[in-house]
Amino acid sequence: MGKLAFVFPGQGSQAVGMGADLIETFPEAKEMFEAADRRLDFPLTELILNGPEDVLKNTENTQPALLTVSAVLCALLENNGIKPDYLAGHSLGEYSALFAAGVLDFENAVYAVRKRGLLMEAAVPAGKGTMAAVLGLDAEQLKQICASVSEKGEPVQTANLNCPGQIVISGTVAGVDEASRLAADAGARRVVPLSVSGPFHSLLMKPAAEKMREVLDGLPVADAKIPVVANSTALEESSAEDIRNHLIEQLYSPVRWTESVERLNALGVDTFVEVGPGKVLSGLIRKINRKSTVFQVNDTQSLNEVSEKLKERV
Repeated sequence: MGKLAFVFPGQGSQAVGMGADLIETFPEAKEMFEAADRRLDFPLTELILNGPEDVLKNTENTQPALLTVSAVLCALLENNGIKPDYLAGHSLGEYSALFAAGVLDFENAVYAVRKRGLLMEAAVPAGKGTMAAVLGLDAEQLKQICASVSEKGEPVQTANLNCPGQIVISGTVAGVDEASRLAADAGARRVVPLSVSGPFHSLLMKPAAEKMREVLDGLPVADAKIPVVANSTALEESSAEDIRNHLIEQLYSPVRWTESVERLNALGVDTFVEVGPGKVLSGLIRKINRKSTVFQVNDTQSLNEVSEKLKERV
């Protein structure tokens, strides 16, 4: 029998009202939401349940909100006896994976990503950096385009290697604009500017990374009980020291998602569960390897249905 991996979504998967049915159905879910409010000393639960959406979309709010819902769903899956062999998360989702692995406890994970969001927002002045998704262009070709633009003084680089034919670039506004134009000229099927507040996963995030090191140095970080495939290396990690270093690198390095899924496949994973709101990762995984079985767990109904299906595997 193949192995099972839990994967956790990043920013963009949030929605007002996510997790509402979990709070109503499971006392332990309500307790975790309340614990997040206490650790952050602000009403995160109220914002998740009722918005407004534009405030929830702020990076420093989105990150703890998504982690909270993902962590609750993960805890409920575990309560149902479902345990993965491997873990991974996309960008912010890596912190949800580390909670699932026992590397960070829930309250410290929520605190860490709240700080991460604030530091990412502060790293580059508003309006100076951006990101764009490039569809239908070879990764190596796009890297060369970004390098040629960066050499002229406007930094831009590949940031999210999501799946074959879908790569996000990140950098200064001028750098991303020029690389987008050159990518279109080189035959990209489409270039889609992203509605983000900064040049995430680019070298412009290095100031945030240095300050994030101080945050993580102040938190207890344990060895992983379940291996986590890291964004920055696309390799499984278990040592607390390695994980801490990769979380720093992650802020200014590409998210190597295609390679991460391929690595999980190579480790024997044939079944993935996207644990958290949305279905972005499920779509990417299917594009990377059509043979993979993919489930989404994002509410009480899907939690129960998928738990039953996965129990049949045992």
